[in-house]
Amino acid sequence: MVMNFDDLKNEWQTENAEEIRISEDALKIKQAQTPIDTIRKKMKHEFFCQLLVLLFMAFLPYLLKLSADMTMLYFVFYFITCGFTGHYFVKFYRFYKNAYDMSVDSRKSILWFYYEMKLNVELYKALTYIIVFIWVAFLSVFTLIEKAWIVEKFSHKLSSVYLLANCFITVLIIGAITEFWAWHYYGKYLKRIKKVVDELDYEN
Repeated sequence: MVMNFDDLKNEWQTENAEEIRISEDALKIKQAQTPIDTIRKKMKHEFFCQLLVLLFMAFLPYLLKLSADMTMLYFVFYFITCGFTGHYFVKFYRFYKNAYDMSVDSRKSILWFYYEMKLNVELYKALTYIIVFIWVAFLSVFTLIEKAWIVEKFSHKLSSVYLLANCFITVLIIGAITEFWAWHYYGKYLKRIKKVVDELDYEN
């Protein structure tokens, strides 16, 4: 039996190339592990921070010595905030748990984490905007009721413009802070994960 050395050489080169490709893919997948671990830690840290903020807010009316009526109104807005935040926390916890249970050993799992985390960041930003609008509304009511002298100081038209302008500027500032915070806290790590995903070949 005559051995075809060219065929053997080609086969060996093919296998060697395949091993190199698998090795490179494994290295890239390992590179995605670091930002994923960082995001997981940040998620856990932020969850407890937000929980502490909500607990602190429960005592805020007594620290500020609000009137009985304003305290009652405050808790109406507070429980609305807790409702929205609780809904987000449930989704946040489910993703957090699944993210820890998953094995980062393939492009598919990394891609799942990337898109799910990206969705959670958008939900996080949406929740922030909702909470801002809730508390801007409360502060407007608080100003009109408890700080009536501000309204009396200006004409009705001027006071309305003043309140609307303040609300608009506040929302813009909080919006800018939220976008920056989301990018700084999560976005830049997601960008690194996406870069790894793009570099990997699609799995069959």
